[in-house]
Amino acid sequence: MISQARAAGVGALITVGTTTADSLASAQLAGRHPEVWSTAGVHPLHALDPRDWDQMRRAGAHPRCVAWGELGLDRHYPSPTQEEQRPVLEEQLALVARWNDELGAKPVVVHCRRAVADLLPVLASSGLPRDRFVFHCFTEGPDEARAVLDFGAWISFTGVVTFRSAPEVQRAAMLVPMDRLMCETDAPYLAPEPVRGTRPCTPAMVMHVARHLAVLRNVPWEDFERTVDANACRFFGLPEGCGR
Repeated sequence: MISQARAAGVGALITVGTTTADSLASAQLAGRHPEVWSTAGVHPLHALDPRDWDQMRRAGAHPRCVAWGELGLDRHYPSPTQEEQRPVLEEQLALVARWNDELGAKPVVVHCRRAVADLLPVLASSGLPRDRFVFHCFTEGPDEARAVLDFGAWISFTGVVTFRSAPEVQRAAMLVPMDRLMCETDAPYLAPEPVRGTRPCTPAMVMHVARHLAVLRNVPWEDFERTVDANACRFFGLPEGCGR
């Protein structure tokens, strides 16, 4: 997959933690491949899974770990309930704030599905810098995008923005300032047009997302690619030019 990504023009990949155990595994994987970085966090849909916060701290301390998360709230599925998700989120944010002081500050990758109004106050109460949150895999509409942008966070889009069935996501994508915009795959899910339905989605396919966004926003491809590469490097603290 790394070779495929490189051949497609993608030079850097971030593998995202969803449990404390796989956060540590992700950091170890990143340590074996110079093109790969990692994050450390507990996904809200894993709120009931066994967790070991020491594993997450060790993952976050790894030199290849560039962010916390993904963490947040998800209202799409009935389980775990919001009452089960929220304590894990609040505890996690408190630990992130402490570990940022101990290990050096890292940004936060946010998972938010149908929960913007509930989630923003929780993030605000964490005391973490608002411009260090990115709402990844954004699948909401313009109103939610405005709320996230007014809060001060970044927004990142996946293959969903290429779907004809998601015009509200495309309208949201038009609102995001270029200096707070990123694109991604959410691999192995959400393969973009024109390869929608492909399983698994792979990191190389992010080029379809990026080209769609460039056309949607009427930005020349070279300018768009240069900007989103620079945005990712700046947000995650990656070496300049590593995405090329």
